[in-house]
Amino acid sequence: MNSRKVWIPDNEEVWQSAEITKNYKAGDLFLHVQLEDGTELNYPVDPAALPPLRNPDILVGENDLTALSYLHEPAVLHNLKVRFVESKLIYTYSGIILVAINPYKQLPIYGDAIIHAYSGQNMGDMDPHIFAVAEEAYKQMARNNKNQSIIVSGESGAGKTVSARYTMRYFATVSKSTSNAHVEDKVLASNPITEAVGNAKTTRNDNSSRFGKYTEISFDQSYRIIGANMRTYLLEKSRVVFQSENERNYHIFYQLCASAMQPEFQHLKLGSAEKFNYTRMGGNTVIEGVDDRANMVETQKTFALLGLKEDFQMDIFKTLAAILHLGNVEITALEDSHLNIFCELLDLNFDKMTQWLCHRKIITTSETVIKPMTKPQAVNARDALAKKIYSHLFDFIVERINQALQFTGKQHTFIGVLDIYGFETFDVNSFEQFCINYANEKLQLQFNLHVFKLEQEEYMKEDIPWTLIDFYDNQPVIDLIEAKMGILELLDEECLLPHGTDENWLQKLYNNFVNKNALFEKPRMSNTSFIIQHFADKVEYKCEGFLEKNRDTVYEVLMEILKESKFRLCANFFQDNPVSISPFSSTINIKSARPVLKPPNKQLRMTVGSKVLCKHTFRSSLSLLMETLNATTPHYVRCIKPNDEKQPFEFDSKRVAQQLRACGVLETIRISAQSYPSRWTYIEFFSRYSILMTQQELSLNDKKQICKIVLQRLIQDPNQYQFGRTKIFFRAGQVAYLEKLRSDKLRHACIMIQKNVRGWLQRKKFLRIKQAAVTIQQYFRGQRTCYVTLKQTWAAIIIQKYCRGYLVRKLCQLIHVAAVTIQAFTRGFLARKKYRKVQPIKNSYFSSWKQLLLYKKDGDKGSDPYYFTFCMSGSHIFYSFSTHFLKTQSPLSLLSAGKEKHPFIVLFRVLEKKIQNQKQDYEKEIELLKGEIKVLKEEKSQLQQQIQQEIIIQDGLKIEVGQLTKQAQVNHLSAVNSALCLTVNEVHVPTLSKEYIGMMEYKKEDEERIVQNLILDLKPRGVVVNTIPGLPAHILFMCVRYADYLNDADMLKSFINVTIDGIKQVVKENSENFEMLSFWLSNTYYFLNCLKQYSGEEEFMKSNTPRQNKNCLKHFDLSEYRQILSDLAIRIYHQFIVVMENNIQPMIVPGMLEYESLQGISGLKPTGFRKRSSSIDDTDTYTMTSILQQLSYFYSTMCQNGLDSELLKQAVKQLFFLIGAVTLNSLFLRKDMCSCRKGMQIRCNISYLEEWLKDKNLQSSNAKETLEPLAQAAWLLQVKKITDDDAKEICEHCTSLSTVQIVKILNSYTPIDDFEKRVAPSFVRKVQVRAMLNNREDVPQLMLDTKYLFQVTFPFTPSPHALEMIQVPSSFKLGFLTRV
Repeated sequence: MNSRKVWIPDNEEVWQSAEITKNYKAGDLFLHVQLEDGTELNYPVDPAALPPLRNPDILVGENDLTALSYLHEPAVLHNLKVRFVESKLIYTYSGIILVAINPYKQLPIYGDAIIHAYSGQNMGDMDPHIFAVAEEAYKQMARNNKNQSIIVSGESGAGKTVSARYTMRYFATVSKSTSNAHVEDKVLASNPITEAVGNAKTTRNDNSSRFGKYTEISFDQSYRIIGANMRTYLLEKSRVVFQSENERNYHIFYQLCASAMQPEFQHLKLGSAEKFNYTRMGGNTVIEGVDDRANMVETQKTFALLGLKEDFQMDIFKTLAAILHLGNVEITALEDSHLNIFCELLDLNFDKMTQWLCHRKIITTSETVIKPMTKPQAVNARDALAKKIYSHLFDFIVERINQALQFTGKQHTFIGVLDIYGFETFDVNSFEQFCINYANEKLQLQFNLHVFKLEQEEYMKEDIPWTLIDFYDNQPVIDLIEAKMGILELLDEECLLPHGTDENWLQKLYNNFVNKNALFEKPRMSNTSFIIQHFADKVEYKCEGFLEKNRDTVYEVLMEILKESKFRLCANFFQDNPVSISPFSSTINIKSARPVLKPPNKQLRMTVGSKVLCKHTFRSSLSLLMETLNATTPHYVRCIKPNDEKQPFEFDSKRVAQQLRACGVLETIRISAQSYPSRWTYIEFFSRYSILMTQQELSLNDKKQICKIVLQRLIQDPNQYQFGRTKIFFRAGQVAYLEKLRSDKLRHACIMIQKNVRGWLQRKKFLRIKQAAVTIQQYFRGQRTCYVTLKQTWAAIIIQKYCRGYLVRKLCQLIHVAAVTIQAFTRGFLARKKYRKVQPIKNSYFSSWKQLLLYKKDGDKGSDPYYFTFCMSGSHIFYSFSTHFLKTQSPLSLLSAGKEKHPFIVLFRVLEKKIQNQKQDYEKEIELLKGEIKVLKEEKSQLQQQIQQEIIIQDGLKIEVGQLTKQAQVNHLSAVNSALCLTVNEVHVPTLSKEYIGMMEYKKEDEERIVQNLILDLKPRGVVVNTIPGLPAHILFMCVRYADYLNDADMLKSFINVTIDGIKQVVKENSENFEMLSFWLSNTYYFLNCLKQYSGEEEFMKSNTPRQNKNCLKHFDLSEYRQILSDLAIRIYHQFIVVMENNIQPMIVPGMLEYESLQGISGLKPTGFRKRSSSIDDTDTYTMTSILQQLSYFYSTMCQNGLDSELLKQAVKQLFFLIGAVTLNSLFLRKDMCSCRKGMQIRCNISYLEEWLKDKNLQSSNAKETLEPLAQAAWLLQVKKITDDDAKEICEHCTSLSTVQIVKILNSYTPIDDFEKRVAPSFVRKVQVRAMLNNREDVPQLMLDTKYLFQVTFPFTPSPHALEMIQVPSSFKLGFLTRV
């Protein structure tokens, strides 16, 4: 036993983990252990009762406590603590029980997305949840047609009311009724009302239910809610007149006081709650975080939702106000104003009420005596009256709620939700605790019998020999309480005595049971109490008040006064046969689960003057409840309060252990542990322990036979397991032993791998070092030789350097002398050549210049033609000169110097004038050409208009020819043709040929036939072969063109309307037919595009051919119909998406999560009582291939029906979003799937989807981006999660996941093997802190909205097909249409 871990008792934590440090031998008195904090301890042991063994770490944190190999109290407590504190999981299965621990914090796990995620799922497939229990009850009801019950119990403050509310909300969501009565809303609305009048603040709970409630939710044959019925048990009436410190009265009183200043409540003459005795006893009238005024408004709204009008509500409020005023009545000689208000509100006789509150009438055989009461007696009478009024009011409100929830149809089945007080034990326990614990004893007996029955059925179903299991039978306790001459009967007997007292009754109990019944004890230090050993614990009851509370009496004279009240509601409360004040019915029928015979002399409701005691009323209703539960299939929810300070996620082991004992969870564990608690299907066992199998064993084909052979080899004792038909049953500890064998095998394999890898690494390192040493030796040995060689080489280089320098310098000097000589001769040659070239020009220039000067001397001859000719004749000379002259002087410098007569300036101005004249001539010529162009354009436009008119006339004549040809008689055909030809010749139209203009001629009476043949009767598979896409849409548009051509508005409107109605009808009739929806989505889209393309609007005509522009509509604007068609297309698209989602959704979780795409890397873990549906049989399950095949089918069908590529991409994107969202949501709710290996599987499946997109050329659809959250979740499962750097990397990488989602995955991370470690809570906190520091914009919701739809856009894509070329196939049966 060395190194084994055990549990030892601890005063603080109940149990403490310790590791055995020294082998234990039989007979040793001490066990040498080491605690987790390192403390060494010698723990004394009893050889007959050794400390319980601890489960392997791999089994800790399981969803089901029955999956633990060692089933005992410390294992259960530790498993719950790990799940609650570290993983933040509040729900855990314990066989058939759901254990719900109150987190004292709002969690994002109850939204509609969560409800839809659990809807339709098997119970073992998802993480434990209250919705899973509700779904299981709903499914069993629908499958077996048997009534169900959900029993929610627990301590005050454990969350019973909230759990019951969530189950009812689940049923209301998943079973929506088809009527307009909103029955589900009414069922849910009953909760706020009953909580207002039946819940109060206690020291343990701010919203504690002070009554038991059983709500039957009725369903019809379609399993939709049709109504509900409510029964209540044991209202705590004493709270109306007394509250302990830090407690409050019922919420409704404080809501009423908070609304006292509202106009509608001022006549009640109320004030703040501190002014009334009945609301201020606890010392604190306010609950932190609760707005009583707002709650009052909510209560009024729910009253109205249930159909209870304002008059009825005001009657209730008047009664409640009267009770508050009654509590303030002082027993004095002076007149009391509060008593006056009390009588005024209830319309009572003030004088009589004043008298009989202080006096008592005693009737004897001879006389009637009126006796004044003492002040304490009067106060008791007042309080008894207040309790009675409130009790009747509470019952009345429940009856009216039942009336509002009544239904006319026939109830097929029902699901009952029982929200009842759990086992209670306080410092002072009285009559109320006695009744509560009595009811829990009855429920516990029913629970024990049910668990025993399920065990027996399981064994019989698996053909395993049944052996009697010893379980705790609490029937003796029940007999002690209710049997003949039991506690209750003795109490009744004492109550019937005129002078019976609590002390006398207690003495009878002592005489009858002390030392005679082991379950009854007398306290040593008290003579006013007694002790009962309940199934949960010993409880000491104080006898004070038992008789008074059991009698529950009010003086008859006060009853008579209330009977005479003119306030109808009050008077009806106290009638012997109450008159119904309901406007709906004269009687109130509360239907039970099955017919129950009413025992004689017992009533379900106590009335005035009856001799029936309170205990009888309670016992009758409890008996009816038990009969109802026994006639249904029960489901159990046990609510646990983790601590008394209401701190979120704080786990007080002592308090939890106490409640686990009290609620029967440990008894369930004990019953399971006595037989075969661990149960695995053969598939699960093979998958988990195939590593322990030999090659020879694995070669067999029968997996069941392999499991048997392996088990017989591994576990020698055949009594430790049993082979059933579908499962293997193990005794306690055997799964832990198998896990140890598996872990050892894996460890040995790891050691072998490590040994070889480390050897390979060391060899590689050695060879690298050896090679380095050889290299160093090589260089060292060659060092001297290298040094001498280098020195000689360097000397040779120096000699070469100087020698080469001398030779180069000598050569350089020689070349320099030669170069200078060549330059001198070359420069002289070039200068002489240039001089000889310039000399003739210079001579000519000076000769001309002299002549010009001589001419100028004779006078100013600048305007002389000869002078100009002379200048121009010498222009070539001038140009040559001017080039040289401008290099030295500018014209501006000559002008500024006053040299306007300078020859160069004169000549310059002459040339400038000539150029300006030529420019003016050119501009005149350009203006003339522009005028001619404008005239030609106008002529061209006129000619085009004439041509267009002639074409229209020609088309019209062609249509007229066709019509006349049909209508004319055969014998007049030639004459008509001649006349038409003559007409055509007169208007100069060419001879007609068989040319089509893209219209379909039809008659108005043919519209219905067109719709029937082209829309309603058309089958897609017969159309898409060898036809253009959207052929029906093009044919419909050609008919529209014909109506437009005829300029017949009625005809056009009628045709489009019947077309749209026909499309709506065919879509409605085939709302689940994917091919038909795809076909008509495509055709509606093409029809819409045709209306746009041929509308005549420029934005839609850019891609048209000239011929298509000729086919545009001429007379009508159909933009309004385009909008109608666009809306219709969107509706078809949404239905089309819904059908695709419905087809593929069942495949997503099995294919993406459960199926092993990478075979052999996953290993199942034990699942306990709640088995995974996918683990029972691995045949006919969906795989990743199924998803890809379904996607390919969708893609091919859309392509065949000619769906536009953009629409196709949008549909694929929507499908991929659904796949990612459903998979991720399921991952959030399945702790068993949150492992590193599952992350690898998910990543592999995502890669398959990406390959599919690439294969279909859909990368631009953005579908891949919708899988990013899932891809990041898969990465998160695989990445290291230990250091601060890891936390930083997670926050930076997981940008598509919210902080809530990241934390959920980290908390749910589940190791598959011992080699993996759980994520430490400290690391999760690091991630949360980093996310807050990074200011991530997160949403609080955990789940993705799988119903989310991306906005669809219909891009305009013009049709390339010419209308005149379209032909109608004969299969369309449209022979009555004529192509025009």
